[in-house]
Amino acid sequence: MDTRATASSRSVAAAIAALSLALLAAPAAYACPLALVLAIDVSSSVDDSEYELQRQGLAEAFRDPQVGAAIRATGGLLASAFEWSGREQQVVQADWTWLETPEEIARFADRIEGTPRSHYRYPTALGYALGYAAIHHGRAPRDCARRVVDMAGDGINNEGFPPESAYRAFDYSAITVNGLAIAGDDPDPVRYYGDRVIRGPGAFVEVARGFGDYARAMKRKLLREIDGPPLALGPGERPAPELQRQSRLEEAP
Repeated sequence: MDTRATASSRSVAAAIAALSLALLAAPAAYACPLALVLAIDVSSSVDDSEYELQRQGLAEAFRDPQVGAAIRATGGLLASAFEWSGREQQVVQADWTWLETPEEIARFADRIEGTPRSHYRYPTALGYALGYAAIHHGRAPRDCARRVVDMAGDGINNEGFPPESAYRAFDYSAITVNGLAIAGDDPDPVRYYGDRVIRGPGAFVEVARGFGDYARAMKRKLLREIDGPPLALGPGERPAPELQRQSRLEEAP
């Protein structure tokens, strides 16, 4: 018997077996396509009526049939929501939850809608909120293919360190930050979010034209985030860095 041929055959068989195991294991590594943190502004600039529009708008966006269909089409996602305002005012409203079935998505929307507001009288500490979001991502129970922070607010940072300091201090190497800017304040939050908040490949700013437009803008934003980076770009848009310096005002589906 040719021992060299036998050894060679064994080596090939071992390589095939190893490759087969790797291929079988690959889907499990990406069993979670997206981990999404929703950061909700409850600073003092958001009054009670605006807060209700914001909270109900977020719940309504998750209840939308298109959003539910998009979540199911990707195989599900991990989601968590927290409210933020001042330096130390970050409160989890809905902890990490796997969303795939209509029932799971509905329960998540109900939790957001049914949880009382956490704070009322604090400023806008965007940098601290971003730091908290990075830490919260580190607590996710699954290793997901994409990690996204959905940062929503109606104003610019006015307390504590700014967003760029948060990006230096916390690990955002594998996290994309998208923005939902609620237009109408001065200084302009839309420009601020485009210039200083969003971060990562394909990052974008979705614009709500006031709190009454929050549900439409959030639905549009969720659809873009769930679809992933290739579909996160609107018609005619280009990837970052160009994309990170502008917002596209497109109508929701």
